[in-house]
Amino acid sequence: MQTILFLKQRHEGHSVAARIFQTAKERLLEIWDYTERTWGDEQADKYVRDLVEAINHACDARHAWRPVLDNALIGVCFNRRQHHYIFFRELSSGSLGVINILHENMDIPARLKEDSGREG
Repeated sequence: MQTILFLKQRHEGHSVAARIFQTAKERLLEIWDYTERTWGDEQADKYVRDLVEAINHACDARHAWRPVLDNALIGVCFNRRQHHYIFFRELSSGSLGVINILHENMDIPARLKEDSGREG
């Protein structure tokens, strides 16, 4: 599952590439595993590539960022791609920090709060 290694490279004058935190990496692997078991390798690769493309798009489309409306998660934004929500924040370097990727059927507020303590 090498897809997560292929985020766009950025150059001076443009936004910088996203940093995918450990929790989000784990979620990408879980998504790939589930999709592979359910629909096969090809679909798993395609779905995860699509999520990575959504992350790349978020780097370029700040206007599409939607803030999480929770005082415990100030500065966290999200975008939706198919059945998943991608949660991120802008890092001090100006790059995007992907903190989690959660399925629409999960208890998203509880899961975000639970996982937020894992990233430093």
